[in-house]
Amino acid sequence: MDHWLPPLMLTALLLFIFSGYPVAFSLGGVALIFAVIGVQLDMFPWLLMLALPERIFGIMSNYVLLAVPFFIFMGTMLEKSRLAEELLETIGLLFGPVRGGLALAVVFVGTLLAAATGVIGASVVAMGLISLPVMLRYGYKPTLATGVISASGTLGQIIPPSVVLVVLADQMGVSVGDLFVGALTPGLILAGAFAMYIFGVAHFNPDIAPALPHEVRNIAPSVLLRRVLRVMIPPLALILIVLGSIFAGIATPTEAGALGALGAMLITMISGRFSLGALTDTLESTMRLTAMVMLLLIGSTAFALVFRGLDGDLWIHDLLTNLPGGIIGLLIITNLTIFTLGFFIDFFEIAFIVVPLLTPVFHAMGVDLVWIAVIIAMNLQTSFLTPPFGFALFYLRGVTPPSVKTTDMYRGVIPFIIIQLIVLLLVLFFPGLVTWLL
Repeated sequence: MDHWLPPLMLTALLLFIFSGYPVAFSLGGVALIFAVIGVQLDMFPWLLMLALPERIFGIMSNYVLLAVPFFIFMGTMLEKSRLAEELLETIGLLFGPVRGGLALAVVFVGTLLAAATGVIGASVVAMGLISLPVMLRYGYKPTLATGVISASGTLGQIIPPSVVLVVLADQMGVSVGDLFVGALTPGLILAGAFAMYIFGVAHFNPDIAPALPHEVRNIAPSVLLRRVLRVMIPPLALILIVLGSIFAGIATPTEAGALGALGAMLITMISGRFSLGALTDTLESTMRLTAMVMLLLIGSTAFALVFRGLDGDLWIHDLLTNLPGGIIGLLIITNLTIFTLGFFIDFFEIAFIVVPLLTPVFHAMGVDLVWIAVIIAMNLQTSFLTPPFGFALFYLRGVTPPSVKTTDMYRGVIPFIIIQLIVLLLVLFFPGLVTWLL
């Protein structure tokens, strides 16, 4: 069996992607080029391409993928409601008397926003714009301030309901609800580890994360309590509706996403910030991101069809199953590959290119695919933080003042990267952290 075309096809795809050509068109273009080459060499049956329209129709009619625009709409609409701003201001006052209280508030709000929106870029930008100036004004070191904002903003990658998890579930053929349940515990452990680190740093080095001055947090306890309840109840109710309905089996993720989209609009109306302009902007953002995801999925479908027609799936299977160390070797190679690719290309591109190639191998080896999906999501979350190409750092750099150096941001995320790697290792060595609720 000839195995030289599949690796050449992968190499050509990477060359197109790293040259800056759009990934969706790179996938489709490489598929057509190698389909022609395969036909000319009598290695690819041209009639196999007749399956492509049917597969594309299958994508368009995929009920699970309908959850993607719903969750994107929900996150974007909540961003328009300035939910993050109110939460950060209020929780910052609540934690103000504690050393590192503002940083703890950022972690807490980042966790809530992750559970309420599932959109990473929006969380990083919102918290960067709102909390970074305040943290710097009250004496926080730029390294800690930027590090905690970047790390907390990426929690939307792993804490459900996450668009990332919806796409992973579809590509790996697992239940979205099971993946949400499996990712919940590791996500909360990660958020708790961030908070413990901040508490420890603030305790042993008070100058790096001081408490708020008394005059700033001089607010009556009853007033503060009412304010906390007012800003906390809407997002918590939304989380309960979305996740609770999925976990209880009352609604599918798609139906829960529709409820979440409606709930986000109601929260925006209650806050008095709903307008036709905000709705139009939200719909436009949802359309753009959803269209990008669909184009990537169509391109990856064409690529997968031709790749498998050239026996690329058998080549990948033989290559990965013969690695030294068996499943351990496969996990190491998988994590290193995804971590490295996460520096250069977006999550969706990795999900549509790499994950479909790896899933059959893990399935054939009897590995729990929900566990693997959570590992992949956490791995990508770590790569989004890692200098110099981490996407979260790019998002934050766009809203930081000139006084904050890029090197401060790089140094600031290092402790959080270490924490994420530790939690990732815990999930690798203790799969029960993912599966115990399933």
